[in-house]
Amino acid sequence: MNVLVLLASIIALNTANTTMAFQADPGAELKIVYYGAKLPDLTKGALDNYSAQRAYPCYGVIATEEAAFAAIHPDGNRTVQLWVEDTSLQAWEGGQVLCVNCKDNYYPLRVKIYYKTFRDQDMIETWIETVNEGKKPVTLTRFDSGHLPIRYDDVWISTLYGTWANEARVNSEPLTRGWKMIRNIDGARNSQTSHAEVMISLDGKPREDAGRIIGAALCWGGNYELRFQTNDSDYHHFFAGIYPEHDNVVLAKGKSFATPHLALTFSDSGLSGASRNFHRWGRKYMLRHGDVERRILLNSWEGVYFKINEAGMFQMMDDIAGMGGELFVMDDGWFGDKYPRNNDHTSLGDWVVDTRKLPGGVGSLVKAATEKGIKFGIWVEPEMTNTVSELYEAHPDWIVKSENREIVQGRGGTQVVLNLAKKEVQDFAFSVIDNLMKENPDIAYIKWDANCKLAMDCSNIAYWEGFAALCDRVREAYPDLTIQDCASGGGRANWGVLPWFDEFWVSDNTDALQRIYIQWGTSYFFPAIAMAAHISATPNHTVRRTTSLKYRIDVAMSGRLGMEIQPKDMTEEEKDICRKAISDYKRIRPIVQFGDIHRLVSPYDEKGYASMMYTSEKLDKAVVYWWRTHNFYDDHFPRLRLSGLDPDRKYKVTELNRLDLKPLAYEGKSFSGRFLMESGLEIPATNNVKASLRSDWSSRVLLLEAE
Repeated sequence: MNVLVLLASIIALNTANTTMAFQADPGAELKIVYYGAKLPDLTKGALDNYSAQRAYPCYGVIATEEAAFAAIHPDGNRTVQLWVEDTSLQAWEGGQVLCVNCKDNYYPLRVKIYYKTFRDQDMIETWIETVNEGKKPVTLTRFDSGHLPIRYDDVWISTLYGTWANEARVNSEPLTRGWKMIRNIDGARNSQTSHAEVMISLDGKPREDAGRIIGAALCWGGNYELRFQTNDSDYHHFFAGIYPEHDNVVLAKGKSFATPHLALTFSDSGLSGASRNFHRWGRKYMLRHGDVERRILLNSWEGVYFKINEAGMFQMMDDIAGMGGELFVMDDGWFGDKYPRNNDHTSLGDWVVDTRKLPGGVGSLVKAATEKGIKFGIWVEPEMTNTVSELYEAHPDWIVKSENREIVQGRGGTQVVLNLAKKEVQDFAFSVIDNLMKENPDIAYIKWDANCKLAMDCSNIAYWEGFAALCDRVREAYPDLTIQDCASGGGRANWGVLPWFDEFWVSDNTDALQRIYIQWGTSYFFPAIAMAAHISATPNHTVRRTTSLKYRIDVAMSGRLGMEIQPKDMTEEEKDICRKAISDYKRIRPIVQFGDIHRLVSPYDEKGYASMMYTSEKLDKAVVYWWRTHNFYDDHFPRLRLSGLDPDRKYKVTELNRLDLKPLAYEGKSFSGRFLMESGLEIPATNNVKASLRSDWSSRVLLLEAE
């Protein structure tokens, strides 16, 4: 590719609908002038009324300003002043890459600031690469991936928070004077209690379908810090990067260090518009196999937990195959010799089949699945071990442990993390996958779990470099294997990990009502194709809530549909309902997994219901979801106005997974896109079903097809 060396002061990067403009004067700091909607007639004169802000502030002679970068030079000096030497612009198939080559004006320290555009997805990634060109080591004490100044106004931020079984809850609040910090130091699982993503509303309280939104996502699987500073200036300042307090980076002579990428997007179509940008970018450039439909599966966990046996696995395979499913996944409990895996206290690391449970080994199950016309998958946790295991007895030095300190143990009171910074540990973890696949090459799916934090002092950067090396090896050896990213549920839902994975387990909480809230927040940054959503039994194993089967199905159908249940405990009528739902999901799977999201009514607005929809790329099809979120006598709901349709086309309405005694009044009828978006549809507050199916949980799934 040709590289264009730029001498002009003003540099504009454009995507299809956005512009980011810089002032890059040689011998001065890089300044950012503008980020927002596309300015096709951009000139220096047009930008004269914008206040240029430091694009990458360093800790320097003005020590009162917050810094994105700080270092200690060999002589102890802590100040850094980066001046632009030159800039270059390189084309790639999806856009452009701008490199701003900066150097300290006294010390031999070089920092290259990168901006990469994704033209059709309206995304821009930024990161830095630092090079020590001196003879002695330099210590980096802060090394953010990027900084963005945001003009003072009625600015709000929406962030995700939570805990196990309650991940990705949405919090929206105005930015006020002072500091706002989003930080995670869990190490191996960084998205259970907080997320490295944020939506920034520039026009007050965020709306789904209108208003200017900047979305940001740090593509990093480890410890991070996102922070906003609002002081007495005209700008809020946003910084994002690796949390530095656990990991100062020491650069020897000639060595370099590159930060993770910070992904940015701008949309003037509200939160949903920013989400659509993230989803398109994620499916095409980040998520593994983002253009391949996901299979409908049955996972064994909630059905049998650790009580794995051969007959039971055969039975569950028969049931999912009979309901039209395409994959069976055997979860935890299949391994261990000296220490059988009958609970979460033992055996991790001892990846040998427990032949007392599976006399024919994994091979007999893979063969049986093939004979039944479905695929087979299996659960592993290759980064972890228990102190009660043969692996730990042989290699106690392989775990993450602070010198001269007692071991901190996690799940089950015995779980610890293997230290992936060690090459021999990487080799072992790779062998877990490699041995399974060599012995059973027809395995189609791996559920890769991580049920422990980095609870002890450890170089988070070194751990993640080891993790990346491990995942690279796995993907090089098995490029077509489907791998789920799981970490006690949604503990690893981040764009730093997902390039090696096909999907993630959104939450261990499969309660349909709570999943509406969890999946709603998750959809801010992650597409439905990546969000595993399963139909489970009731009372739910987490919250003990009882909801109708239809309600559970209608929630799960808004993500990657699966089942997390023991089918032999279901009635034949329930199996028939699931069989019909699976068939219906196959009709809408391309729309849900590859379509554009439009969130209509948020459950967080507490209106008593929630609704969202997906539209196909050609706007010829759409799927609408409506769920009641609480039930009070004398509830009244407005007509549901849709979004994202072609106003001049007519759409026929068909209800999916219908159990009502009578069809909706508009079943099979056609309406213009304009009518559906302006007037909307009447959604009955309850499902009119036979007595045995009545409950206080009502929901609808509607398919719209253009005529």
